[in-house]
Amino acid sequence: MPLVALAAALWGLDGLLRKPLATALAPATVVLWEHLIVFLILLPAVPAALRTLASCSLGDRLSVLIIGVGSSALATALFTEAFKLSAASGDFVSPVVLQKLQPVFAVVLAVALLGERVRPAFALFAVPALGGAWLLAFADPFGVTVRAAEVALCAVGAAALWAAGTVLGRRVSGSVGPRDLTVLRYCFGLPAAAVIAAQQHAPFAPGSRNLLGLVLLALIPGLAALRLYYVGLRATAASRATFAELAFPMTAAVIGVAFLGSHLTGTQWLGFGIVVAAVSGLSLRERRPDPLVTEAAAARLAASAPSR
Repeated sequence: MPLVALAAALWGLDGLLRKPLATALAPATVVLWEHLIVFLILLPAVPAALRTLASCSLGDRLSVLIIGVGSSALATALFTEAFKLSAASGDFVSPVVLQKLQPVFAVVLAVALLGERVRPAFALFAVPALGGAWLLAFADPFGVTVRAAEVALCAVGAAALWAAGTVLGRRVSGSVGPRDLTVLRYCFGLPAAAVIAAQQHAPFAPGSRNLLGLVLLALIPGLAALRLYYVGLRATAASRATFAELAFPMTAAVIGVAFLGSHLTGTQWLGFGIVVAAVSGLSLRERRPDPLVTEAAAARLAASAPSR
């Protein structure tokens, strides 16, 4: 769980790098180059990753495909669009916080697909965390504008797809190691990002002045964070992992206020404190011998199996 939280904190740096790119480029162009840069770096590892995929079951192959196309390319495109829409109001905190409602989706999927069991007491941490995320997302939590609703639709769509990626990544962790899963994510994500860019008639060339920002975006909140995330996910139940990922909005809020000119209202700071307390409390509670989230025996065995 600590590695998952650390990866999520690195994701929180995303806004600092994405702000100038979101205003200078089409969202689909940004997503395409994020995938292309990482794919080129990982290119030497592609043959081994494809051999691993070939030895997997059909279900695992479909899971990896969904992770690459949906949780990588499409989710990132939706999130970048939400970020671009919110830039007009100068609010760079809301989209990165609102998409962290993904625990709602992740817990349901983890129970349905992985056989995880969640004790009722889990709600004592989950409900405050989600409520805090809502307060942090909107300056006026009870007065959501049309533009805020558009941002919300894109952000929640990204949340659902990223939640699916968390659960499916956990599902295949016994047959696909963290390195291979990272490589395969970009193998499938890159062509999907290219299709999205073509469908939206987005320029494929980003311009030389944007290359440095794209490289930093791809490597820090992209490749480095994802590598830590998949290592941590092997030892973390999907339901718990998605709450550890709420470190993302905490970092994003700090970055937004300190560097991007965002200003938080009193209720947003209250939400920030609630999220910090809920996530920290859950982390401490799950270290006890009787965790609130337990995995089915098959899931534990798969997670403990050596990667190929």
